[in-house]
This record gives sequence, structure tokens and C-alpha cells, in this order.
Amino acid sequence: MVLSKKPLHFFIAALVAFLPLVSSANPTNDTVKSAATEATHAEAKSHDAHADTANLTEDEKAELERKAYVKHHLLDSHDFTLFSYGKDGEKHFGFPLPVILWDNGIHFFSSSKFEHGEAVAESNGNYYKIDHHNGKIYKTDAEGTFTEDEKGHVNNAQPIDFSITKNVFMILVVGLLMFLLFAGLGKSYKKNGSIAKGAGRFFEPIILYVRDDIAIPNIGEKHYKKYMSFLLTIFFFIWFLNMFGLTPLGVNITGNIAITASLAILTYLITTFTAKKDYWKHIFWMPGVPVPMKFILAPIELLGTIIKPFSLTIRLYANMLAGHVVLMTLISLMYKFDSPIGSPLSFLLAFVLSLLEVLVALLQAYIFTMLAALYFGSAVEEHHHEEAHH
Repeated sequence: MVLSKKPLHFFIAALVAFLPLVSSANPTNDTVKSAATEATHAEAKSHDAHADTANLTEDEKAELERKAYVKHHLLDSHDFTLFSYGKDGEKHFGFPLPVILWDNGIHFFSSSKFEHGEAVAESNGNYYKIDHHNGKIYKTDAEGTFTEDEKGHVNNAQPIDFSITKNVFMILVVGLLMFLLFAGLGKSYKKNGSIAKGAGRFFEPIILYVRDDIAIPNIGEKHYKKYMSFLLTIFFFIWFLNMFGLTPLGVNITGNIAITASLAILTYLITTFTAKKDYWKHIFWMPGVPVPMKFILAPIELLGTIIKPFSLTIRLYANMLAGHVVLMTLISLMYKFDSPIGSPLSFLLAFVLSLLEVLVALLQAYIFTMLAALYFGSAVEEHHHEEAHH
């Protein structure tokens, strides 16, 4: 019996597109409840410093709750809660993560002490609590008191946080996954006469594409090999993180500007410290340009090199963040409309956007890798020119 592959492809695409809908449509109730409380309080203060939040209508509270969930889904967390169940979300399915703080000494304890952000954690006589508004840990008293300024910002002392948060944990998971995957691919080459086996058959064409269509054309056959390990790492690292962000795990790593900035700075440092003399000569003393213009163009060219990591940072961060925000907003519209027409339409739009996000996840990895290769190529490019002598 021969089965057509088209229905199978459609089923796989539909399953992949549906995964982020599961993630967004099933929030952890404790997070939403806490987030909604904070958002409602902040909204009330913006209208009247002494406003009573109980005066808000049910629709207004629901709207604030939806906005709060969209915002808090984008934040990192100190525990890995997959979902909550029960009448008030009192039962949680997940696991705690280690909290590591520096506050006049090292403090190490489990995030379970915070009880999903609802309790105060004690360590060596000091008390700490998580602020639901930004997900950060602040030093407080035994009652968990926060002091705020006129704008609602917490004034409590903030310890240096080295905790293994949800984002850090997923970075470690992706790093381990990549190590095992490509180490296995390397071993299969040795055992099977340079023929990939298993999952390597899927990833081998992608590796060859990065080499033949990204690295060699932009860097050149003479220098591309020393950059291949970084280009492959950055491509699969961003791609895997983006794909994990579309699963019910609910992680938003590449939508965190600290992560994208770290990747961009690393690219900038490699470009800077591997650049040849010609690269710097064309920045500070461009051949064939009148001397007065060299003094004008040099600062502009130098500024251009500094802008490159900012463009890498913002491009990846903004695209992934916008995708998460729009997708979750469409999901929330299903609950807002609550009608036979509006809710299915919102679901359909979210479903189509989920398919687009799968493409964007790969596209952003490609763009980041392509731009990194362009920067590396410009750093090692060999210029052949002759200045006019008069």
C-alpha cells in the first residue's frame, strides 16, 4: 500500500503550527493571577493614586489580565512551570531551578522557596521576594514589603543575580543537544565512510548550505574555514532556540535583548580581533580619497563598525519579540470576542501566523549567520589597489 506524502506533510505542518497555540492558550494560572493583580494595581494608580481596584468592571479586569499575561510571557522566570491546574491554579506541574544571589556573600537555594512568586524566601537571615512586575528578585523583610517611587518602580535593594533561570536552563539544554547531535554526526562520518546516518541525514544538507552558500561566497575559500565553527554554531543555536520558543514550553529566549546582544557582541569581537590591516586601513585612512576627506570619513567609518552589533541585536530581538506579542494577542482575542464568528477567526489568524513563525524562526537564523559572514568577509578581504602619486 502506497501512501501519499502530501497529507503527511500537511499534518506535520498543522501540528507544528498548533504547538504555539497550545503554549499561549494554556497559561499558568498563578502567573496570570499575579500578573493581573500587578497590572490592575498599576492601571488604577495611573488614573487615581487612591483608586479602588474593586471598582473596575469584569471586562476591564479581564482586559488587564490578558495584557498582563502577554507581558509576563515575555519575561524570564526562576522556575520552570509548564502548566497549572485546579480551580485557582493551586497545583503546578514543573520543577524549581537553583537561585544564586550575591548579597554580601553567596546565597544558594531552590526557587521552590518563592512558591511561584507568592512567598518570601529566607537565606542566612536575609529575605528575598520576586516582583511580579519585572520578574526580578529584591531584598525585603519577613513580610515581603516593597517600597516604590512615584512611578511605581521598586526601591528595594537588588542583589546580584546569577540564578539558573528558565532562559539559562534552555540555553544549556540547547547547547547539550547540539553537542550530542553534531558529535554523533561526526562519529557517523568516521564509522560509515563519510556518510551521515540517522538525524545527521537531515542536518548534513543544512551544514553544506551554510558552508557553500553563506561562508564561502561571503568570506572566500582562503579564509572561510576558521569561521565555519562559529557560523554553524550560531546558525543552529538561534534556530533551535527560536523553535523551542514555539513549543508549549513557553520560553522566549531570542526575544530577550540580553541574549541577542551577547550574540552580536561576540560576532563583533571576532570580526575586530581577526581583521587584517587592510580592514583598518580602509576605516582610518581610505586609499584614493583626498586627505581632508579622510579626516571626515574616518569617524563615520569607525561608527559604522560599532553600529553593526546594534543592528544584529535589534533585528533578531525585534522580529522574535513581535512575533510572540502578535501571536499571543490573537489568542487573547478568542477569549475577548467569545462568539461563533470572532473566536474561530482569531484562531485561524493565529494558526496562519504560527506557520509563518516557523519560517521566521529559520529565516532569522539565516539572516544573522549571513550578516556575520559578511562582517567576517570584510575583515579578511584582501584589497588590491594603487594610490595615485603625483
